Amino acid sequence: MPTAISSRSSTTCDSWASAHDPERATEAAEARRLGGLRRRKEGTIAVAYDLPGLDSVDGIRRLLEIVSTDGLGMENGVPRLRALISTAVAATNLLKVGEFEERLTALETAVGQRSGADENAAFPAEATP
Repeated sequence: MPTAISSRSSTTCDSWASAHDPERATEAAEARRLGGLRRRKEGTIAVAYDLPGLDSVDGIRRLLEIVSTDGLGMENGVPRLRALISTAVAATNLLKVGEFEERLTALETAVGQRSGADENAAFPAEATP
């Protein structure tokens, strides 16, 4: 009976071998072409919709604006309602996160001004005066 390690390594070897198999060269070339098209399409869409990325509240907010606008343009029905409800739930969560970020920034600013401690100290109470 093969162990998990040996079966995993044989699967990795098989996938590598099939990816470099001369008989599958046309399939590999097509996969590379489609991957390139996908990356170009993502870049084009990001520019067309002015998407800054999903790593910030502003980026997610912009995506939700696009989704809600597209959802409102859909034909009336259950899929439209689901899309709009999902967008509303996500927007509500985003607002909570944005509010928490603002409150945290205000607290950090207040604590930093009050203590006058070294900002680079890991534990301001231990900072030397």
